[in-house]
Amino acid sequence: MGIIAWILIGLLAGMIAKALMPGRDPGGVIITMLIGIAGGLLGGWLGKVVFGVDSIDGFFDLSTWIAAIIGSVILLALYRLFTGADRPRRHA
Repeated sequence: MGIIAWILIGLLAGMIAKALMPGRDPGGVIITMLIGIAGGLLGGWLGKVVFGVDSIDGFFDLSTWIAAIIGSVILLALYRLFTGADRPRRHA
């Protein structure tokens, strides 16, 4: 698959990850889309390295989408953990 296909999959996987993990993100839509792109790449890499499966068979392959979504959810969770998103804010 080409880089354009990975960007498109990542953008859509980022939107799906955001729908699976609702809440406020400090970065907004642009950061969520970038996390989706990186998550798609992470998911494909994890699928190959950890599980030994070829998770990047093609654009319309279910394993490609599952790997991208899982990678996006992982990165979104890490982003929220390190930025402190979804924590209650105290008003003085």
